[in-house]
Formats: sequence, C-alpha cells, structure tokens
Amino acid sequence: MELAIDTSNEIAGLALSKKGEVMVELTWVAGRNHTREAIPSLLRVLEQTGAQLQDLKGIIVARGPGSFSGVRVGISLAKGLAFALDIPLVGVSTLEALAFPYAGLGLPVCPLLKFGRELAMALFQLRDDKLITLVEEQVVNPAKISSRITGQVILCGEMEPELVTFLRQELGEKARFLSSQLRRPGYLCKLGWQRLRAGERDDLATLQPLYLKKPSITLRKR
Repeated sequence: MELAIDTSNEIAGLALSKKGEVMVELTWVAGRNHTREAIPSLLRVLEQTGAQLQDLKGIIVARGPGSFSGVRVGISLAKGLAFALDIPLVGVSTLEALAFPYAGLGLPVCPLLKFGRELAMALFQLRDDKLITLVEEQVVNPAKISSRITGQVILCGEMEPELVTFLRQELGEKARFLSSQLRRPGYLCKLGWQRLRAGERDDLATLQPLYLKKPSITLRKR
C-alpha cells in the first residue's frame, strides 16, 4: 500500500493506493494549517480503509512548487514516515501531478500555478505511458509563457479569466485551455507508483522541496 501526500497549496490532499490503484483519497482546505491538520487527516484515511501505518510499502510526496511552508510540511512528514517505517520515498513535482489527468489527450501539457505576480510552469508529454519533461519547472512572467511554447499545447491549472484572454491572444490556435485546478492526490499515487514499481527511491537526506524561488522574508522593524 502506498501513501500520497500533497500539502503544496491551500488545498491539501492525502491518498492511499495499492499498486497505484487508489483506495481512498481526501482533500480539504488547509489554508496555512498544514502542520496542525496533516496527522489527523492521515489517521482519518487509514481508518477509512482499516489500514495501519505498518501496512504502507511506499511514500509519495508532492515536492512543489507551491507554498513554501506547505511544501516543507509535506516533505517533513513524508521523510519521517519513510524513515520510521524503513520504506522507500519518492518525490513528484506538483506541476507534474497537475498535468497528469490531461496527458492522455495527445498533446503536450503546460500546467500553471500562481506564484505571486508570476507563474510556475513546465511542459510535459506522455510517451510510452510515462510523462516526459519537455520544459523544466520554472517561474516566468505571464508575458513570456508564449516563448516557451513552440507547438500545439494544452494549458491547465490556475488561470484567471484575464490570463486566459491574454494567452489566447498570444498563442492563438496553438493553445487548448482546460481551466480546472484539479490536483487530486490520487494522481500522485499513480505517478509515484510508476517510480516505485521501477525500483526507484529518493534519498531521505537529499530530497528537497522544489521551491523555484527563495522565500521573501520581511524583517520586523525595531
């Protein structure tokens, strides 16, 4: 059994799967309360299946980009469980999980996440039943997204109406818009299981959040 953890943003999620097939998943509005709510939510999904922590054979975690504190909470929880249970851990890009449900539509997928006044983006395409990264995760000004896209593409994720209008003007018929912000933790299960099944695992000591930018720190005035 695998556990997927996504605390990248205000909408958090957990899922349990068996060889990549989702058994139960839970999403909730965590806001900034990931630390306080993650463990009770984990106990809830275990209770729904009658499973125990000792039944877990692998941990899958969304490693960002996203909220700086949220991503850190998820990775810390995932590392702690993997260490305590002596089971493999794999990290998956939050953007990759966002692209996954649309990967079978035959076009490259460009997922977008709001990053202040900028956007986090990447470009993925399904090849031989595996998502391949065409453009690495990066933060860009919305005006520069069109320069990263050379052909037909699906855009999905966090897109305000103004952004959709702008990108339609920039990309024209090259772009197909799917504005759903759905990022189910069950997709993490499927992506993570592909790696676990292949015998892959991340090093607990070196797996780091995918922040893309350094956090802004404001010092208090004395």
